[in-house]
Amino acid sequence: MLYQYVAYNTNGEVVKGKLTAESDQGANELLDYAGYKAISLKQYTPFFTMDSMASLLYSVKPNEVILFYRQLALLLESGTDIAASLELLQQQVSNKALQKILDEVVSSVRGGNQLSESLEKHPKIFPDVYCKLISVGEQSGDLETVLRQVADYMEREIKTAKQTKGALMMPGITAGIAVVVVILMVVFVLPSFSKMYVSLGQELPAVVQLLIDAGEQAKENGLMLMVGILALVAVVYFYIKTPKGRYNLDKFLLKLPLMGRVRLLSELSRFCRSMSLLFNSGLPLPEIILLAAKSSGNKVITEGLLNVHSGMVRGEGISGPMSQNKLFLPMMVQMVKVGEETGSLDKTLIAVANSFETEGEEKMKSMIGLIQPTMTIVIGGVVGGIAMILMSAMTSMYGQGF
Repeated sequence: MLYQYVAYNTNGEVVKGKLTAESDQGANELLDYAGYKAISLKQYTPFFTMDSMASLLYSVKPNEVILFYRQLALLLESGTDIAASLELLQQQVSNKALQKILDEVVSSVRGGNQLSESLEKHPKIFPDVYCKLISVGEQSGDLETVLRQVADYMEREIKTAKQTKGALMMPGITAGIAVVVVILMVVFVLPSFSKMYVSLGQELPAVVQLLIDAGEQAKENGLMLMVGILALVAVVYFYIKTPKGRYNLDKFLLKLPLMGRVRLLSELSRFCRSMSLLFNSGLPLPEIILLAAKSSGNKVITEGLLNVHSGMVRGEGISGPMSQNKLFLPMMVQMVKVGEETGSLDKTLIAVANSFETEGEEKMKSMIGLIQPTMTIVIGGVVGGIAMILMSAMTSMYGQGF
């Protein structure tokens, strides 16, 4: 692997450079051998390489990682050592990106690193929270069980994500159809009526004329309109990529009338399940909260968990700091308090996770049942409203002798 370093040389001068080593420890040893005192050392990833291009073409899917965990657990259970198991799985993998990652993991393990340390070098594929669990499994000698627990946990997350995407697909399609119908009416149908009205010497209704003018402007300035839309999308995209933009987006999503509650329940159930798994493995609570905050996909939830961690450091426990933040729902705070007092925090958190997942699924179904007829009414209202305006104007013309 290629490393980038900043260090002091023998003359006390700051020097920068790159070196190749099998692991972080090997890179530090090379620097010490050269007489350098490292200030910072990190893996160097060029902006564009053939490997990065390959990772774009061959992305690693979560199901492939789950299968890797399960197969590794089986091989270890059969008595095969870790390095040999990894080599065997690396040869069987068809995904080029995962194959290369496993090749690096094998080299790292062969170099004397633990499996968890080797996986931590690829956080996009093996998140820190899972690597920490694997580290606990290595220390306890129960790695096979931990690998299966991680696989089960990932499968549950994937199932929830698929249900959410599938539930939102139909409303999205309905909204797209509504937009297409309105555009077709404005661009093709209304201009035909406009010509008829003009031939009869009549003025179009104000609403219809406004829609026709908007359609004409869109056709005449289509390129500028497209550029403007793309520029707006680019501005929003880059704003969301900033820490403040991402935070504001997550805050907005949590405040949506129906979907906000569903997203909050999904995030909280995910946190409760992660925390239960980590607590059951024996990790200290402050470290668990930090790991959960780091793995959260919502920056507002992350901020809330970091505040909980600060409260824990001050000796306030978990439920106390949680009760001061409205993000953490009352039932969750109460159950966490009971778990703290009885010493069964892992069981109470699993109960909360199951409850939130059930509530989230029910609200999702209710939301879909409400959105579909609402979108149908909106489409019918728009089309019917325009048709009624045109027909009433035509009736008025015929009543006047046209």
